[in-house]
Amino acid sequence: MKFSRRVRQEVEVNLTPLIDVVFLLLIFFMVSTTFTKETHLSIDLPEASSQSSRAADLQIEISITREGSFAINGVALINREQNTLRAAIEKVSEGDTAIPLVITADSATPHQSVVTAMDVAGQLGFSHLSITTTLTKPAS
Repeated sequence: MKFSRRVRQEVEVNLTPLIDVVFLLLIFFMVSTTFTKETHLSIDLPEASSQSSRAADLQIEISITREGSFAINGVALINREQNTLRAAIEKVSEGDTAIPLVITADSATPHQSVVTAMDVAGQLGFSHLSITTTLTKPAS
């Protein structure tokens, strides 16, 4: 009988596929987290010294960001064009111009964006128009 030793091969783990998967996961999470930040509107309201009346239950709110982008009832519009804003307001109001329309604009918003929103509301026939402000802090 001839007994011979078997030559053992060294076990080796290939890390290349593991690194590829980790990079793909990293890219996926980086791309998916940027989409969540675009849905938030950060608005710093201007100040006023008088208190406003109670908000109506049914109203249309036009939010204008610092850059001048529009959102209707929290839904951002695809561009800053007047026609896009008009179509969105018509869709939300369903032709009822008696609904109160509230403009909420950042204090650093370009004046032209607020004027555009007011102009579109006036052209559509909205008569109950208000602008959101924050109450000024009394001087002590």
